[in-house]
Amino acid sequence: MKIARRMENLSPSVTMAITALARELKAQGKDILSFSAGEPDFDTPNVIKETAINAIKDGHTKYTAVEGTIETKKAIINKLKKDHGLEYQLDEIIVSNGAKHSLFNLFQCLIEEEDEVIIPAPYWVTYPEQVKFSNGTPVFIETDDSTNFKISAEQLKAAISPKTKILLLNTPSNPTGAVYTKEELLALSEVLKETDILVISDEMYEKIMYDGKEFTAVASISEDMFKRTITINGISKAVAMTGWRYGYLATPHKALVKAMIKLQGQVTSNVNSVTLAAAITALDGSANADIEMMRKEFEKRRDIAVSQFNAIEGLSCVKPDGAFYLFVNIKEVDIDSMQFAADLLEEEGVAVVPGLAFGAEGYFRFSFATSLVNIEEGIRRIKRFVENKK
Repeated sequence: MKIARRMENLSPSVTMAITALARELKAQGKDILSFSAGEPDFDTPNVIKETAINAIKDGHTKYTAVEGTIETKKAIINKLKKDHGLEYQLDEIIVSNGAKHSLFNLFQCLIEEEDEVIIPAPYWVTYPEQVKFSNGTPVFIETDDSTNFKISAEQLKAAISPKTKILLLNTPSNPTGAVYTKEELLALSEVLKETDILVISDEMYEKIMYDGKEFTAVASISEDMFKRTITINGISKAVAMTGWRYGYLATPHKALVKAMIKLQGQVTSNVNSVTLAAAITALDGSANADIEMMRKEFEKRRDIAVSQFNAIEGLSCVKPDGAFYLFVNIKEVDIDSMQFAADLLEEEGVAVVPGLAFGAEGYFRFSFATSLVNIEEGIRRIKRFVENKK
């Protein structure tokens, strides 16, 4: 059997691979601490689980509309209006099996051969792979600690070419936790004026913000940005619903949504009916107290982890404004992040994701979406590992 050539250029997810390896080693009885998965350690709030249970009892177990039920789309519309003052219609929303699925459908419907997609680096591992799979060309803008891992208007302007079709923004960012301020987004929006460039804004971590800072939705910046922005979001991270598989897309481009419905209808059809019902409760504010409880705990963990990492000679990390990751600089210890991560797992039983997977060598991603006990023990092991390398 010959596998299709299109698969040759598709790389496996490093984060998924390391997480699976850590689980396998742990199942073998080895003492493994994993900081690789981007998954809250909290359970889904009870109020949401009760909604799901009631949906099953009430017989909501049949096929639904491909793009999501009217009720769940109304919940998304209300959420976007309440949180960001954005106005969308039912035919400007589509629900998919997670935000990753939303992105895949989006790229398949938008990108043609030679189209360029500008992606700030470090980036979520899936972005360039999906662009390439759709026959597009990822164009990377590199950032580092000195700019808090955010691109400037000047960098964006320099990266634009006649082939540029999309700018992809992720705020708060996976893997760095970087958050673009309203002023920074306004500066980027000025560069895009008088162009036809679309903006994909991945806002999955919008509810996980720290130090009292406010999140700014990209589509809310201006009327021009609203018209060109395609917002991607979901309930996996902020509401601890990773396994439920629910992502959504909002855009004023009705023809794009129609095309995505056509594609999804031939691939997966609808999101499972019980998740669609539960998502309404996740979006309507019923779980806000639970979301805030998790956010506060993440902030506490962040503060402790940042302090302890920055106390290790040779390591450093910027304090993130959002999400639940640290992007730790290891350049003084080892420029090869893949080897660093492999040796760390073998010698100390600690799983982290090498920065190379995110397009940034000399770093590793450390998820603090786990208990404080695990975090402190993990950092102790990392400290011992680094000291032994000297």
